[in-house]
Amino acid sequence: MKFAPLNLDKDELEDYTREWTGERFPDGRPKVSDDLLERMRDVTITEAWGILRGQGYQWQYEDGFVCTHPGETLVGRALTAMYMPRRPQMRTIMEEKGEAEGCIGDQISWPIDMLTTGDVYVADVYGKIDQGAVIGDNLAVSIHAKSGNGVVHDAAVRDIDGIKELPGFASFVRGYHPSFASPTIMLVGVNCPTRIGKVTVMPGDVVLGKEDGVVFIPPHLAEQVVQTSELVRLRDQFGKLRIREGVYTSGEIDRKWEDHIEKDFSQWLEDHMDELPVPKEAIQELLKKRTW
Repeated sequence: MKFAPLNLDKDELEDYTREWTGERFPDGRPKVSDDLLERMRDVTITEAWGILRGQGYQWQYEDGFVCTHPGETLVGRALTAMYMPRRPQMRTIMEEKGEAEGCIGDQISWPIDMLTTGDVYVADVYGKIDQGAVIGDNLAVSIHAKSGNGVVHDAAVRDIDGIKELPGFASFVRGYHPSFASPTIMLVGVNCPTRIGKVTVMPGDVVLGKEDGVVFIPPHLAEQVVQTSELVRLRDQFGKLRIREGVYTSGEIDRKWEDHIEKDFSQWLEDHMDELPVPKEAIQELLKKRTW
């Protein structure tokens, strides 16, 4: 859909996300599996941030948000949108193009109509607070019905009392304001590179939002982030258990493990894989890669 000048078509989007070799949506967005998204919920922001930096992605974390549902986690695939200050002629032309392509209603509804289950609506509204709210509680209901998720908006939201009453709509925004953005803005891109604070977000990035901020994970690194986090979690559980049992000292555990500890860890995984807080299939895959 080319109703806006910055929209990427399917071929362009596939080209700019060429490192992803898995399934895609019809529009070209990478489609990280539902299983990985569910496992991503247990990853900490710090773990994800560290792994991404190690892979050369220095600016994938953004803080300074207000979370509409404190304590909840947001995980999903980014559907991006970019807004700019309204320029009447441009907006008129885009509305003509949108109508020709079957877009319904105001421009702020067009990205919402494109959402699918598991998406996170990520919008750059250039940090706008006064007249910056792209959604209120009614559009929040529509977003949640389509995606099952909340949003990440570099802007305010309105009708916060109604939004807070919507279960499972954990969202990360810049604040609250009763005003409405539509008369002052225009939608210049959907499924395009989008800037959220210090981060360039691409369509299909995995969004991980928790109390300490939001990390945007390139899809080709999502599996590595999940698997590394699960390994860290299992090693931590094993190490604490063996210290409590008196098998090893804290000094032995709090350094690079010697071979006999690695072998013990592998055997422990084998013996307890049905009881551990990581999917059995993931543990079996981990054991295949280990040399002890």
